[in-house]
Amino acid sequence: MRHGKKINHLGRKTAHRKAMLANMACSLIEHKRINTTVAKAKALRVFVEPLITKSKADTTHNRRIVFSYLRDKYAVTELFKEISQKVADRPGGYLRIIKLGNRQGDNAPMAMVELVDYNEIYNPKGTKAKKTTRRGRSKKAEASKVEETSTEEKSED
Repeated sequence: MRHGKKINHLGRKTAHRKAMLANMACSLIEHKRINTTVAKAKALRVFVEPLITKSKADTTHNRRIVFSYLRDKYAVTELFKEISQKVADRPGGYLRIIKLGNRQGDNAPMAMVELVDYNEIYNPKGTKAKKTTRRGRSKKAEASKVEETSTEEKSED
């Protein structure tokens, strides 16, 4: 039973796992997109997203905390200067995991991990898609819009 086990150990000792996640996080910050296995991608999301949240407030304390995890001053600089500016108004969910299929050699499930705000295919020119709701609009609101447009047309004639 796995009661209370919150992290995936990935078949590694603690020091190896922390070093691997730090290296993967630095690569992700540098390249904005990496390919890895699904299990590592999910572990990386849990590792990186709190660091990105900390980077929104550029203080010396936050920089030191992030550096203690990443251990790469160039990655920390990139994170606090560029990435934090792009995700400033996003309330979380900074990474996207896209499953790619299985690896040729050992049939391991592979995934692509990318920073959401750096994908121009899903988010062209950095513009945000219009936020939609699942509930429908009230009929009164739609009727008032129709009336407004019809009165404007009549006044122009």
